[in-house]
Amino acid sequence: MLGEPGLTYLITGGSGFLGQHLLRTLLEKEDEIVEIRVFDMHISPNLGDYSTERVKVVPIQGDITDYASILAAAKGAHLLIHTASLVDVWHRVPEETLFKVNVEGTQNVINACVEAGIQHLIYTSSMEVVGPNLKGDHFIRGNEDTPYDVCHEMPYPRSKAEAERLVVKANGTKVEGGLRLYTCSLRPTGIYGEQHQLMRDFYQMGVRTGGWVIRGVPHNTEHGRVYAGNVAWMHVLAARALREQPHKLGGEVYFCYDESPYKSYEDFNMQFLSRFRFRQVRLPLWLLWLAASFNDMLHWLLKPVWSYTPLLNRYTLAVACTSFTVNSDKAWRHFRYAPLYGWEEARGRTQRWVNTFTESTKDI
Repeated sequence: MLGEPGLTYLITGGSGFLGQHLLRTLLEKEDEIVEIRVFDMHISPNLGDYSTERVKVVPIQGDITDYASILAAAKGAHLLIHTASLVDVWHRVPEETLFKVNVEGTQNVINACVEAGIQHLIYTSSMEVVGPNLKGDHFIRGNEDTPYDVCHEMPYPRSKAEAERLVVKANGTKVEGGLRLYTCSLRPTGIYGEQHQLMRDFYQMGVRTGGWVIRGVPHNTEHGRVYAGNVAWMHVLAARALREQPHKLGGEVYFCYDESPYKSYEDFNMQFLSRFRFRQVRLPLWLLWLAASFNDMLHWLLKPVWSYTPLLNRYTLAVACTSFTVNSDKAWRHFRYAPLYGWEEARGRTQRWVNTFTESTKDI
């Protein structure tokens, strides 16, 4: 329960984009923790340097698809935050691998909680367990209870949806020692912020095309975006509340949201990349669909000999053209979540990082 001294948290995927923000937020804002275990396949050699006089940061190299390694990391922990997953909407990762990591790996995490006697599990899900779907059905200012025609055609959203289902279903499961496991799931919309690889990818694509950025998404398209620091803060608050009010949060799902403006992915990204003076060219949408279909055809034709996986395909174009925005206060009602960073501060932090990009192609 809240107030117990000496808590140990385990973060899977702790070296990833969100994991880095989560580690910093826990160190700054959570007074009950004395140890944070960072479990990841790729561990930074200086991760242990984040330790403070109060909190010990323990790097653990491991793989969630290896049950023995996640079980060993889980023993003695009080709460597990499961952020580890593979994200792929470009056909870069085989479907079998996506399901092995995202679904089987999540089941391993649940089983480790049960065997290690951990009572609290928070899962980092995704808005894509809901949508957008390829039918182009808009989700405007929706919340956790808004009806929507969920239609998954890509392996990634299907794997995340199945993983979330496993986590929610596990709520109430008996764990070692006779107590119960309480779980909840957090669904970020499009995350942005420092160290966001996709933002860097868009920049690099602009460099490769000689400074030209292709536009074409309808002007009225809107997407929900959320700053990584606020997603991390929601995890911290949810972890506190899950320990204090397990029957209230247990089995629930929550969209992650903040004050970031509703804009298309193109417009949102360009407000950070405008300093590089990329020249923008707008193409008709039908031509983009033709290019996306051509890219998909090339991907399948070349698959036996070469991995052709451009950013533009029919799925990514459909997502870019379909409005998906969230307007929910469920996290506020259940555990008093409010954004830690307002829009101006989130934009400033992200912009200072983007400003470190170089127009040189030496690393591309």
